[in-house]
Amino acid sequence: MSGDLAFALRGVGTAVTGRFALRDVSFELPTGFVMGLIGANGAGKTTAIRCLLGLRRFEAGEAELLGRRVPGPVALRQDIGVVLDHTYLVGDWRLSEVERTLRPFYDRWESRRYRELLDSFGLDLRARVKDLSRGMAMKLMIAVALSHQARLLVFDEPTSGLDPVARDELVGIIGDFMVDERHSVLFSTHITTDLDRIGDYVTIIHDGRIVSSGTKDALLDEYRIVRGGPDDLDSCLGVELIGARRTAAGVQALVRADEAGLLDGHVLVEPPTLEEIAIHIGTPAARRSLV
Repeated sequence: MSGDLAFALRGVGTAVTGRFALRDVSFELPTGFVMGLIGANGAGKTTAIRCLLGLRRFEAGEAELLGRRVPGPVALRQDIGVVLDHTYLVGDWRLSEVERTLRPFYDRWESRRYRELLDSFGLDLRARVKDLSRGMAMKLMIAVALSHQARLLVFDEPTSGLDPVARDELVGIIGDFMVDERHSVLFSTHITTDLDRIGDYVTIIHDGRIVSSGTKDALLDEYRIVRGGPDDLDSCLGVELIGARRTAAGVQALVRADEAGLLDGHVLVEPPTLEEIAIHIGTPAARRSLV
């Protein structure tokens, strides 16, 4: 086990359905950083997170969480805050009841911190969980996580369905959390713009396999977007066109940076965005060639 890692999956494999499985999934995050786990819906993000948290058994590989092998001791939950795309709390509970119910489970629960967070998030202690909007429910879950001094926050598609203001607020909350260098975040999403400001590392998963994992800057340097006329990319010897998208007006594709120099001067070559990388790698043809 490595004390300088927030978490790691190493060669994890598990069958989910007859047609889908995680296969040799490996990625890790050093302590003190934010990792974005990106991929299309159904790519395996939630399954990978469940394996990491010890919520799902896996047939192959191993997982490490805050220096402990998974499944770890029950006490490990003290250091982990999980924020899902839905609340798991009882709908009829008032926010004051949320605290009274959860507080006994956490040794480091801070009532004052919980109430301060609710106040800063504009949440009323008298409000009921079921009456909260999606964005407010997400803030409640974050308040719970931060009130027991979690060292690792795990977000599973928290921004799905949120408006831009709520998404921007979440980015600010994560930024404040990361001021402490002992803190780490795993952020699963299919909305890559959420990671533009906060992501340090990025892992791309498709069809249950890891396509790429590393620093965000290294990932952006690894690829280039190429654009040309309808016939400009038909004879690119030695260049793999990843997820080529053709229209009557032209063609756009993702290529590896070390192959971009093989293209002729009629093709426009530009640095990609995370969204462009995710879109092109996520096409069915690209997935078959990359795994």
